[in-house]
Amino acid sequence: MADVELLHAAVREAGMLARSLFEQKVKGWTKSDGSPVTDADLAVDKMLKARLHEARPDYGWLSEETPDTPERLKHRQVWIVDPIDGTRAFAQGGDEWCIAAALLVDGRPHLAAIYRPLLEDFYEARHEKGATLNGKRLRVGSASRLTGARVLGNASAVKHLLTKAPIEAVASGNTPLAMRLARVAEGELDAALSTTPKHDWDLAAGDLLVHEAGGAVTGLNGEIFTYNRTETRQANYVASSHTLHATLLEQLAAS
Repeated sequence: MADVELLHAAVREAGMLARSLFEQKVKGWTKSDGSPVTDADLAVDKMLKARLHEARPDYGWLSEETPDTPERLKHRQVWIVDPIDGTRAFAQGGDEWCIAAALLVDGRPHLAAIYRPLLEDFYEARHEKGATLNGKRLRVGSASRLTGARVLGNASAVKHLLTKAPIEAVASGNTPLAMRLARVAEGELDAALSTTPKHDWDLAAGDLLVHEAGGAVTGLNGEIFTYNRTETRQANYVASSHTLHATLLEQLAAS
C-alpha cells in the first residue's frame, strides 16, 4: 500500500473510532500543561500509531499524545499526528473537532489528511499535487487588502489589525487549529494567525493544505516552517493567500 493510501485509510479508521467514543461520552481530564485530554485522544493515538508506524517502522513518529523521544530525529520521513484536534469541542459535545495527520519528508509535510467524521468532511493534500475537500479542488481566497478581510486570530493580534483596517474579525469559538488552516485553504477565511506559539502537530497537516491550495503559511519572520526539530513548537504563524500575506506580516511585525 502506498503512503497516501495508508494515511487516508488510517485517518478514516481513526475518525470512525473517535466518533464511536464521542457517542459514549468518555472520561476526560486536564494534563499538566493545562490542556484537555480524553480517553478517546489516547485510544485514537494508539490506533493511528498501530496503523501508520507499524506499517512503516523505518519512519519516525511524533504525536501530541505519545511521549516524545529524540529517535524521530534520525528519520527523513516522520508521521506527525494530532489524534483529536479540538479536544475541548469533543468533550463538550461539539462537532468542530477533527483528526489531523501528515507525513513529513526532510522536515516538510508531503502528505496530509484532516477528517471531521461527524460531518464526513475529508481534506487531503499532496506535495505539488493540490488539495481537496471530498474530492473537490481547494483554492484560497482572493483578498488582497486588509479592509473586509475575514481574519481569525488571537485577541491581541486581531485588536492590533483592527487599528490598521476594518477587518472582519471571525470568532474562534472551539475551532481547532487544523480546521482554521483548512478554512483558509477552502477560502472561508482570508487569514488565520497567531502571535503565540503553536505545536507542530497542530500545524503540519493544515500547512500543506494551505500551500497546495495556493496560499502561504509562515512565521512572522516570513519563513516557512521546518518540522521534526528538537523543539516541537513554532513561535507564531500566519496563513493566508499570497496576495494578503505580505501585508499581514508587515502589520503584525509592528504589533
